[in-house]
Amino acid sequence: MSSTEDPKRPRNTARRHFLGVAAAAGARLAGVAAMATAISTSPAKAMGRRWGRGGSGGHGGSGGSGGSGGGHGGSGANCFLRGTAILTDGGEKPVEDLSIGDRIALPDGSTRTVKWVGRQSFKKSGARWQKDVVPIRVCRHALDGHIPHSDLYLSPGHALYLDGILIQVKELVNGTTIAPVTPAADASIDYYAVMLDTHEVILAEGAAAESFRLQTSNHENFCNFAEYERLYGEERNVMTPFAPLLGGGWSHLKALLLLGVSPLVPIRDPFGNACEKIDAQARELSL
Repeated sequence: MSSTEDPKRPRNTARRHFLGVAAAAGARLAGVAAMATAISTSPAKAMGRRWGRGGSGGHGGSGGSGGSGGGHGGSGANCFLRGTAILTDGGEKPVEDLSIGDRIALPDGSTRTVKWVGRQSFKKSGARWQKDVVPIRVCRHALDGHIPHSDLYLSPGHALYLDGILIQVKELVNGTTIAPVTPAADASIDYYAVMLDTHEVILAEGAAAESFRLQTSNHENFCNFAEYERLYGEERNVMTPFAPLLGGGWSHLKALLLLGVSPLVPIRDPFGNACEKIDAQARELSL
């Protein structure tokens, strides 16, 4: 397995210009280039039992494609990769072992009951893996000195909670400490979405990440959507987002407006702040 991102590719400088901080991109690029050979943890060795092998996975194939699992629009999955440790009231538990009724621990110390666990399985179709389903690895301690406590693998559209906002992990890719990891050609990618009564932030490998956000019929993108229908019938609660989501285009502008930030005069730049912290931590890890 290997990273599909060029470590020397800078972040989205157009967005940085939009936020008024494009000047920092050059320094960041230099730091990323220096770090490219310094982060030595092997994704292949770190993955363990996360990958299923040809024909395995047990949840029905999606033929290498699928709809948005996390409720933010677009294609692909928005979930946790098989093997991700989710904190419950009884300790950490692999996401695939969670059951309806389990109590998930929230960052504030409270707990919420698992309402449903959605499953998706993807296999390679054609010459290459579909970009929007290839897992992105957030390496150990990539977010700060201790978070996540182990390598965290998310689908590209899944959001982390940083600096008071939700940021899709694909927007945080730096090619070193946060980067896509391509599975073997004969593997399957198994994703799981954890649904609570409301859209929340839960702890995955110690990092704050979103739970599944139900939006009308997006549960139908999962292999086991019939289970949801059997349990909850016509219930279609559209969940309010836990926090503003910073992504691209209009959704990014809308999130800034929700934060009370002028798109022309960047009083606060939570996305830029988060990226700066991640890049600083990556430099620290490379020493």
